[in-house]
Amino acid sequence: MVKEKKWTKEWFEGFVAGAVAIFVADLLIAQFILLSGHSIWLRLFLPALALVGAAIYAFKKQFFSFEKLIPAARSAPAASSSPESGDAKMQALALQGQGQLDQAFEKFRRIQPVDSRLLDLLYNLALEFERKRDFKKAGAVYLHITQTNAEYRDVQQKLSRAKRLSETEILGASSMQSTASPVAAKTAVGTEKPMLGRYQVEKELGKGAMGVVYLGRDPKIGRTVAIKTMALAQEFEANELLEVKQRFFREAETAGRLSHPNIVQIFDAGEEHDLAYIAMEFVRGSDLTKHIKPIDLLSPSEVLRYVADAADALDYAHKNGVVHRDVKPANMMLLAETKVIKLMDFGIARLADSSKTKTGMVLGTPSYMSPEQLSGKKVDGRSDLFSLGVTLFQLLTGSLPFKADSMATLMFKIANEQHTNVCTVRPDLPPQIDAVINRALQKTAEARYSNGGEMARDLRAVLSTLS
Repeated sequence: MVKEKKWTKEWFEGFVAGAVAIFVADLLIAQFILLSGHSIWLRLFLPALALVGAAIYAFKKQFFSFEKLIPAARSAPAASSSPESGDAKMQALALQGQGQLDQAFEKFRRIQPVDSRLLDLLYNLALEFERKRDFKKAGAVYLHITQTNAEYRDVQQKLSRAKRLSETEILGASSMQSTASPVAAKTAVGTEKPMLGRYQVEKELGKGAMGVVYLGRDPKIGRTVAIKTMALAQEFEANELLEVKQRFFREAETAGRLSHPNIVQIFDAGEEHDLAYIAMEFVRGSDLTKHIKPIDLLSPSEVLRYVADAADALDYAHKNGVVHRDVKPANMMLLAETKVIKLMDFGIARLADSSKTKTGMVLGTPSYMSPEQLSGKKVDGRSDLFSLGVTLFQLLTGSLPFKADSMATLMFKIANEQHTNVCTVRPDLPPQIDAVINRALQKTAEARYSNGGEMARDLRAVLSTLS
């Protein structure tokens, strides 16, 4: 800036000096010609003197004007960052957008000088690490910020919290099965246990398709809960996330109104960063997936009793406007002490049904889905009864009524082919069971049971013949 002003000043001075010199020379030449050729004397001395005086005045005024600009230019702050640092910021942001947070941090930490804009970017990166539950990396970013500005925002509190949570080690098996063995959560002495909303996380219970299930505790009232988490940001696109979250809380609120002895009670739903969670009744027992193998089948009377109770629970939910959408043995909990069956995951199934994996496949269990659900049509309670019919068949025989080597073939069979009669697989069963399953597995919803109460009544009628 100073060089530019200096160049402009010199150019102006040269131009004015040249113009004045030429004009004065013209006056002198004109005076000489007129005096020698025509004996005419013009009084040009005073005009020339006035012109030279005006030029000197203009020089002085312009000189002092530029001299005032030079100190101001010298005192102006230099650019906060070089073009090279700007490029590095863009590269780091691109890495962060691709989820490569470690590489983004390496880029950010090399940038000099560290200005307020860079501190903002680092702070947002630390929050991104927290959303990924990587508190150790988040703490490293917060520590880097404090080395430049220890008073920046709430960085001291963030650093302290990240340090505490990074010292909490959740030990778990690598298995992604929902039946993973419970594992302990160890915490260092004097550190707090990890929190999800108002709940303390005690230990991991298992892992499912959309997240991890923890054993938690509400410290205010001492209630033990099961906490199912879902990383919505990883399951849905960014432009869908807001709508998904709204639907998640709406579904959870609706399911939370259900109060039935054969339905797991939902207490609360919340969000920690972009990790959504549902706190529900903790029941001691296991789901029915351990009883779908031929060598571990329950007795027919037990199966009929449990499925009849589940049909009653579905009837109650449907009358309250809630469709489960994912009825299967894995979502039916058998309490260890009382041998009571409880349906779970109301309020989650609809969300999972609309979620897409990275390959585009719909999450869910197609083997238990009704024809209308597989085709993407609107479903009601009768779709749940179809799924319950599939579950009944599997619990009695140890096999599914529809089996295929590919997804396309399976969907075709469910929509078009007749299932094998259950008494053909197990001749020891009473023939009345065939009638119940055949009605539940009709291809059109209109031909099935109109409600769960009717199906429960027929199941208990068959149960009475066994007794």
